[in-house]
Parts: sequence; C-alpha cells; structure tokens
Amino acid sequence: MSRSVAEAKGARASAAASPAFRFEALTKRFGDFTAVDSVQLSIPEGSFYGLVGPNGAGKTTLLSMATGIIRPDSGTSSVHGFDLWNDPVAAKSALGVMPEADFLPRRLTGMELLTFVGLLRGLDERLVAERADELLTALGLVSAAGTVVADYSTGMTKKIALAVALLHGPRVLVLDEPLESVDPVSAATIRSILDGFIDGGGTILFSSHVMPLVEALCDHVAILAGGRVVAAGTLDEVRAGRSLDDAFAQQIGSSAAGVTLSWFVS
Repeated sequence: MSRSVAEAKGARASAAASPAFRFEALTKRFGDFTAVDSVQLSIPEGSFYGLVGPNGAGKTTLLSMATGIIRPDSGTSSVHGFDLWNDPVAAKSALGVMPEADFLPRRLTGMELLTFVGLLRGLDERLVAERADELLTALGLVSAAGTVVADYSTGMTKKIALAVALLHGPRVLVLDEPLESVDPVSAATIRSILDGFIDGGGTILFSSHVMPLVEALCDHVAILAGGRVVAAGTLDEVRAGRSLDDAFAQQIGSSAAGVTLSWFVS
C-alpha cells in the first residue's frame, strides 16, 4: 500500500463518528501477575490499526479478552456499540477473529471446515459454498480443499484461518500475526485481500512484531508494554518523525545497539 493511500485511509478513519472497536479498562491477572492493566483503546471505523509490543507485553491476552476467547477480570469490549459480554451474538456477528494459537479442528478438510463454520454461523448452505469456493481460490488453497487441516503447512494453516475469519462477512477483523510463516506470494495475496476489506468499509486490528510491515499496512498504531498502552494514535503521531522501530524502542525504553557476546573476538 502506498503512503498516500494509507494517509487517505487514515483521514477517513479519523473522521468516523464512532469507534468500530472499543476497549474500556480491560484487565487480566494471572495470580499476582497483571498481564493486561486497564487498557483503554478506541479503534476508528475504517482504520487498519496495528498493535505492537515486545514479547510478554500482553498483546495476545488483550486480543483474547477483546474478542471473547477469555473473560477479563474487569473492563468491557464493544464492537460497533455491541458489548461483547452483554450482547455476544450481535458483537460476534460483526467480528472476524484469527488468533495466533492453533485453534482449528484439525481432522476436517479445508472445505469441510469452512462449511462447518458457515453453517454454524447460520448462513445459507448455498452462500457458504459460494464463499468457501471464492476464499479457497483467492488464497490459493483449491488444491488443498480436500486435505485435512492437520496436514497443512504453517502458512496454509494461516490462510485457512483467515478464510474462517472472513467467511461470514464481518465488519471488524482481528488478526494476530497473520503473515507469519507465509510465503511472499501468499503474503501479497493476503495483503491485497485485507486492503480490499478496508476499502469496502471494514476495520482491521492487526498484531505483529514486524515494524516495517506495520508501517506498510497500518494507518493507526498502539504500542503495548507491560500490559499498558504507552502510545497510540495515527502512524505519524506515534512515529513523530522517526521510524516505527525507533519510536517503539524509545517507548519501551530499550535498544539493541551495541549488544554483543563476551566470547566474540575480532
């Protein structure tokens, strides 16, 4: 995506009347450890929103609470105004989720999986078949449609998981590391699909460790560290004239510059 296109999308998202996705004081503790600490975040409608942070920052826990996979200790999450816990059917109907963990039924074939999920969502059988065929074609999985998911490569598993997230036509997509272990050609296809989703009025919350990828795709970004949001806004606001790598390192108080090992010799 060109920078001018991203800027146009960012302006459109900033002008939205209300957030597509909102987290209010989301908190999760595991014993004495606070994984996510009162996170407040608004994802503007029409935005491609990046969520970045170091390992252990709480990204996956935050997304799991925000999408209903785990229950928060306190706080709320809403999708287009529908509270995820008080009105789960309306909220989850508008939400497509691709979590990082391997959550798929592995003994179903690709086509069986999409059919199962579509019918479970209450979609018409003919519509499910049409959308499944289109998704398998777009993602280069036609030849694997009759193969069980257990035999998929990591990249193929990522692609069928994205197909599951898109099948019911959600308004908001939540993607945890969607391009990890995906080959360059498939990655370009996925990026094109995601751009089309945004152009069609959708909203994406995207978690990644790859800063150049976030800069290329996203118009908004939030940095999470120690379970808290330490910076959030448009991409340019968070970067403040620097690269996202540099802004990230400064926000989390870390730098890899000059790191070496004692047994290295010149």
